[in-house]
Amino acid sequence: MPQHIPPVSGLSTHDTTRIDDIRIRAVRPLITPALLQEWLPASDVASHLVERSRADISRVLHGHDDRLIVVVGPCSIHDHDEAMEYASQLQASTDDLGGELLVVMRVYFEKPRTTVGWKGYINDPHMNGSFAINEGLELARKLLLDLVALGMPVGTEFLDLLSPQFISDLVSWGAIGARTTESQSHRQLASGLSCPVGFKNGTDGGIQVAADAILAARAEHSFMGMTKMGQAAIFETRGNDDCHAILRGGKQPNYSAADVQGACELLKAAGLREQVMIDVSHANSAKQYQRQVEVAGDVARQIGGGDRRIVGIMIESHLHEGRQNIVAGQPLQRGVSVTDACIGMEQTVPVLRRLAQSVRARRTAA
Repeated sequence: MPQHIPPVSGLSTHDTTRIDDIRIRAVRPLITPALLQEWLPASDVASHLVERSRADISRVLHGHDDRLIVVVGPCSIHDHDEAMEYASQLQASTDDLGGELLVVMRVYFEKPRTTVGWKGYINDPHMNGSFAINEGLELARKLLLDLVALGMPVGTEFLDLLSPQFISDLVSWGAIGARTTESQSHRQLASGLSCPVGFKNGTDGGIQVAADAILAARAEHSFMGMTKMGQAAIFETRGNDDCHAILRGGKQPNYSAADVQGACELLKAAGLREQVMIDVSHANSAKQYQRQVEVAGDVARQIGGGDRRIVGIMIESHLHEGRQNIVAGQPLQRGVSVTDACIGMEQTVPVLRRLAQSVRARRTAA
């Protein structure tokens, strides 16, 4: 029998706009990673630097290199020229410390916000709410190319799940932040990243979430993502054995010798390498940027005393100390952070030299 057709008066259009995308104001086209990489390709020299520095970091993590990994730089990047000036000064200040320190410049393009605020160089490069994301991706990649051409390995936080396809080929070390360490999607992402990755402890200071994240990232995963050509696809990963924990404090600081001991005992119980990187900023400095110098000094004393479980340190540093607000129509101070307050280069260099000295002392203590 023919299917019953209701009277014309009973017909209605299935209007999905009533239930789908009802809170989306606009959808704009996104450049593909492949196109951006065609416009701004990595040179053979750049690829060699990234490959070598990743291998060097991996050797430290696996106990084959006793240098200290130092991830140092601005809380966030907001200006190309200032970032290049910082890199030049950092390089000049650490050229003679390469035997003790494996320096990686902190180049953070995406900022997780507790509520709202400037989301970073990729999302809003003009810092005016225009969200010129395509331009932000281009500017970020260009900066990475210029930094690597200078001979400076770079590290960044991977926050957005798509942005790594645009820039991760130029990144030597990556971080997963305290707010996203528990995220299954970020653990899966880390399992497929080509660089070593540090997982921060939870915002409450808990180390277990970082241990769980390292175990998850070591495993193989299958998940949905976007290819370099901009096509949705299913990715199957091999797992990443170059992951480690970062102590960044929580309800209280966790950089002391007792904290390192407790974290390493937990990692050992999980079958993981007994090693930590210590972030001297954030909760470990009680968000008082100048205390980073004091905290770094404590970490240096632990290293100098022979503790080989401390494999790295993170420092928030800019050309000049402090921070500033983004105010419409008001020019920014040069070389001053627009997010978390940083120590200046004047304070940073003595800290780096103290850390190098501690590595030499650790070798003597062996």
